[in-house]
Amino acid sequence: MTREYLVVYERGPTNWSAFSPDMPGCGSLGEALEDTRTNMSKAMELYLSETVKAGEPVPDAVATYVNFNEFDPGHETKQYFVEWLQVPLPQSLSFTESTQAA
Repeated sequence: MTREYLVVYERGPTNWSAFSPDMPGCGSLGEALEDTRTNMSKAMELYLSETVKAGEPVPDAVATYVNFNEFDPGHETKQYFVEWLQVPLPQSLSFTESTQAA
């Protein structure tokens, strides 16, 4: 079972960074966009896994837009890439949701 989360990638002078508005504090870096995407996917999987282990609810994928003025008011970053990234849900959550749906 998977869920799609909005992810914003920002190009810096020497690398890319990424974050998801639905997962505060979860981010990643990489030299290239594809590296950053892979790293972000792993970071999000870990974030969700640790959230479930802690007994906390998995964040819903509710973000549908990003206000660039909110985190880049001076428009210093000139290149962004935004996508819906499909992330596997932790096994224990997938099992719980599938048994509740049956």
